[in-house]
Amino acid sequence: MSSLVQSVDWLAIAPPTLAAVVGLVVLVADLFIGDARKAVLGWVSVAGLAASALLLLPLLDGDRATFCLTGDANVCSYTADRFTLVIQLLVLGGALLAALLSVTAIKDADRELPEGEYWFLLLSSAAGAALLPASRDLATLIVALEVASLPAFALVGIKYGDRKSSEAALKFFLSSVTATAVSLMGISFVYATTGTLYLTRIADKIQKVDGQFDTLAQTGVVLTLVGFAFKTAAVPFHFWVPDTYVGAPLPIAAYLSVVGKAVGFSGLILVTVVAFPSYADVWGPALAALAALTMTVGNVGALRQQATRAYSAVRLLAWSSVGQAGYLLVPIAAAAYSKDAEKAIGSTVAYALMYAAVNLGAFAVAAVVGRRSRLNRISDYRGLYAQSPLSALLLGFFLLCLAGLPPGVIGLFAKVTVFSAAVDAGLGWLAVVMAVNVVIALFYYLQWTTLLFRAPEGEPVKHRVPAPLTAALALTAVLGIALSGAPQLVLRFSATGLF
Repeated sequence: MSSLVQSVDWLAIAPPTLAAVVGLVVLVADLFIGDARKAVLGWVSVAGLAASALLLLPLLDGDRATFCLTGDANVCSYTADRFTLVIQLLVLGGALLAALLSVTAIKDADRELPEGEYWFLLLSSAAGAALLPASRDLATLIVALEVASLPAFALVGIKYGDRKSSEAALKFFLSSVTATAVSLMGISFVYATTGTLYLTRIADKIQKVDGQFDTLAQTGVVLTLVGFAFKTAAVPFHFWVPDTYVGAPLPIAAYLSVVGKAVGFSGLILVTVVAFPSYADVWGPALAALAALTMTVGNVGALRQQATRAYSAVRLLAWSSVGQAGYLLVPIAAAAYSKDAEKAIGSTVAYALMYAAVNLGAFAVAAVVGRRSRLNRISDYRGLYAQSPLSALLLGFFLLCLAGLPPGVIGLFAKVTVFSAAVDAGLGWLAVVMAVNVVIALFYYLQWTTLLFRAPEGEPVKHRVPAPLTAALALTAVLGIALSGAPQLVLRFSATGLF
């Protein structure tokens, strides 16, 4: 007689588990540490995230799975395969860089931030985000999505008494809760038609749904995708992004721009390619239209920022992130039409890794400028080269990567990979839309880049960059330069697939 007690592979679940445990330790320690020593909580959190990322190394020797059905060891709720490990590296690495930015931001904040709660919320959100790519049933997927999202609401609004912060948190919360409710309705429809929540079983059973339930199943598929489309900031679910990024503490805006997107895209990949491959004729055209709409609205929105006086660098990065989300959606849409869906998905992951490194780098430089200019306007970057040559050169490099221009070779190659995925899938019209949007984006990326090297207004003032910010800049610079020198490190995913 087989045991009903499941064995747990603790090594497989170690990365998200350690992040969650360190979060609890920090929250409890906050009760006993005096205000003068609160800074140690930040360094414990940074160390915890670094250790969580290092725990991915023992998992490289092969796929692992746990929380499996007792009658079928191949149907599991948690799987640590190649896809999972790459996304977890992106998530935990992104959270680590956001934590390094936070160590300085908390000290410099014009409004006092509760350090214990801040670090607990950041670690909790990172744990949920790391759990999501390993989830292989819809219940775990939604739980992970909410564990990643709920602390993020509080982090956005953590600046007590700040009207912009509170408004941003409220917009983020209301729109996200609505999207989750829609997704839950979709999942209930999928469960009603298949009788299971496991992704691989759904893929098998949804093909055999009775004709009278086919419409219900299609509706369930579409509604399930809505919640993840919201997390990716796909249009028309993007309206929360600009105000949320501007109202949140800058490290949290950086965190949402990378880790929030990783959560949305990994969930979207799992429900489309793993759970609903037989409904590619439903989600394929929908995602293709979303990709075209998202990149266009994002880039046009970024262009429009220049029509406003003293427009914010963070708001421009917010609109840029919406445009970049459109590029990330292209290979997922292409997977519906491609004979090799894994290769198409690999293109999205390769692009996401490039985007994460250089976008976090851009936010790190924004944090440097934000220390001397609270408003962090684009005009504050004029003559940055005269004040901080290294910061200016790095920001210029990161912006050229996002634009896809040399010497940002990894940005160029990543865009070509995404473009090729669309062409190979027969989505020529989408490739044309992408090409037009890349040209549009060149304008505002290059305009910002040239501003860095203009003569400054007034006498340049040099500022010392704190050690945590220096570390964040160094890490992102090394990643960006290494990937540009050896783009095959991430582009190989687009050739070999991940599942």
